[in-house]
Amino acid sequence: MSGYGAQDMALPLRRVLMRRPGESLRKADPAAWHYGPRFNAEQAIADYDGLVRLLMDRHVEIAWLGERDDGLADSMFTADLSLVTAKGAVVLRPGKPARAGEAALHEAAFRAAGIPLLGRIKSPGTVEGGDCLWLDAETLAVGRGLRTDEDGIAALSELLAPEGIDVLGYDLPLWRGADACLHLGSVATFLARDLALIFPPILPVSFYRLLEEWGVSMIEAPAEEFRDSAGMSVGVLTLGPRDIVMLDGYPRTRAAMEEAGCTVHLLSAEALCIGCEGGLGGLVCPILREA
Repeated sequence: MSGYGAQDMALPLRRVLMRRPGESLRKADPAAWHYGPRFNAEQAIADYDGLVRLLMDRHVEIAWLGERDDGLADSMFTADLSLVTAKGAVVLRPGKPARAGEAALHEAAFRAAGIPLLGRIKSPGTVEGGDCLWLDAETLAVGRGLRTDEDGIAALSELLAPEGIDVLGYDLPLWRGADACLHLGSVATFLARDLALIFPPILPVSFYRLLEEWGVSMIEAPAEEFRDSAGMSVGVLTLGPRDIVMLDGYPRTRAAMEEAGCTVHLLSAEALCIGCEGGLGGLVCPILREA
């Protein structure tokens, strides 16, 4: 594998790190993993295959984490475990304790690929990639909440400061409680450098002001569809500037993005994303984004 660096949320997606769901998902206890009533393991696996086909059709190179029955049911959400910069990768430490074993998989994958490791978030800090949004190559916004804590943000800042990267923390609301997953990326997603899809009722005010200051136009996600999708209507996958993959079934959200000039691809993945409590963007860890 050659070429790495993904310090932009919307440049064309060229190379990604992914892991197929398999026996670990089939054997998962939905209550233990906080999966919802729409969870269906076999359908989720089929949904995932649909995403893989879409990416392959777009000639996105996929680096695979090995699939095995290791009990890591959430490990298909690879975006939460790593950030890849132009100087190397940072392996994160998820706030969901059951995901602790995933960090070693990512570290091994980067070493095998020849991608330098800038460091790893260690206890007591936690950081999940879903809380990390690049404003530009030198500025990373991070949501401070139940999955990413102050110790983790401080550690991430220390690791990235030598690379000239500023890390800015923003407090998230409790929303649906301590067991639920709410990331900064659950309430704001970049569709282009100057365009974001947001859900204002639970967006940090200070982050909203920052987007305004940076000249980012904002599309407000319809509240009813956000609730019906358990927040996953905002968790889209950005393939490139205004080139978006979203869950099927949310026509008002789709229309709002299309009115802003986006091309929107629909994917049926309710059992995977809503059932397993993770957006489409979380299933793909960008290794390389470039024009």
